[in-house]
Amino acid sequence: MLTSYLPVLIFILVGFGLGVVLISINNILAPHRPDEEKLSPYECGFEAFEDSRMKFDVRYYLVAILFIIFDLEIAFLFPWAVVLKQIGMIGFWAMVIFLGILVVGFIYEWKKGALEWE
Repeated sequence: MLTSYLPVLIFILVGFGLGVVLISINNILAPHRPDEEKLSPYECGFEAFEDSRMKFDVRYYLVAILFIIFDLEIAFLFPWAVVLKQIGMIGFWAMVIFLGILVVGFIYEWKKGALEWE
């Protein structure tokens, strides 16, 4: 019974050992020259400010929405393409409607100027 778990245990030990070895080599060989700019906090494309309740530009959120829209599109498009022959015309037209809704969202963001950056 326990012998069937031996390959899994070996895999975990080799992975852990490889991680320790690579991190150790990095700490020994990599140059470590920190300066003020490297150590400064940086997040979301904006410099860190004193007040955490500052207003962000709306275009930042519009770009995030664009990413979510097209990320979802790709996540649904690949499995759909694999089973297209099995689901037939109903599945085809369902995906056409889905892509149409995504195109409407894309056109909305285009008209709002989310794709134009200063």
